Amino acid sequence: MTASALLESSITSLPLLARGKVRENYAVGEDRILMIASDRLSAFDVIMGEPIPGKGALLTQMALFWFDKLQGIVPNHLTGDDPLSVVSEAEKAQVKDRSMLVKRLKPLPVEAVVRGYLAGSGWAEYQKNGEVCGVKLPAGLQNASKLPEPIFTPATKAEMGDHDENISFDKMVAVIGADLATRVRDISIELYKRAADYALTKGIIIADTKFEFGLDADGTLTLMDEVLTPDSSRYWPVESYAVGINPPSYDKQFVRDWLEQARVDGKPWGKTAPAPALPDEVIAKTAAKYQEALQRLTR
Repeated sequence: MTASALLESSITSLPLLARGKVRENYAVGEDRILMIASDRLSAFDVIMGEPIPGKGALLTQMALFWFDKLQGIVPNHLTGDDPLSVVSEAEKAQVKDRSMLVKRLKPLPVEAVVRGYLAGSGWAEYQKNGEVCGVKLPAGLQNASKLPEPIFTPATKAEMGDHDENISFDKMVAVIGADLATRVRDISIELYKRAADYALTKGIIIADTKFEFGLDADGTLTLMDEVLTPDSSRYWPVESYAVGINPPSYDKQFVRDWLEQARVDGKPWGKTAPAPALPDEVIAKTAAKYQEALQRLTR
């Protein structure tokens, strides 16, 4: 099942900069980075021991698709260079179809989250105080309600294993300054609207998503990292959407559902590493969901 999957890359011809939940970043000179999307999957901020075959290639294809679709709103980090051109012959199999060769940027220390629907931590916060990240919302909304207008709800980036923390726009201004915060907010909402409108024509609701931005050597604001993948967004099939429930999503749903009922030593799994071993059926269904999302968007 997992013979051809890549759990972790090992490129020795380039210096490793960082190993994240899913991606590995390698330095290519001073100004470029080779980003490799592995087939790792994290759920509840814990990395699973088993990879999802084909996931890294699918995520990369989807990110490239969206970078192309969103052109004209903000510059992105793609260099246009072939990722295979910077590794040795023996390393090309690890890089093929799952990598991007990108500009090296100075990342902003906040994540740009846009929500078009009330779900997840946003729904939990709304139930407590009628707002999300300081944005007041109308009374009477339910789980999965469509919001009157998309809202910008930034978050701080957490260290690996920790949860990102939702913050107010004012807090974001305090971190990166009013001008930059305003530009990130306005651009993020524009990116979300364009993507959500397009996805809807393909039968997919993008409930929310997170963008990451960096500054290049000239200080130009640049869209970076992955963009609008099921790892960074909540994708709902239109046909199973209903207000008041958690609609089934195109990402880690099977894994999360299975983990919620998994038992370790006779007790529920405590959502800390190590994760219980995923059955082949859950791996296969998760891989199929990622595949279906890409096929729907690009058909």
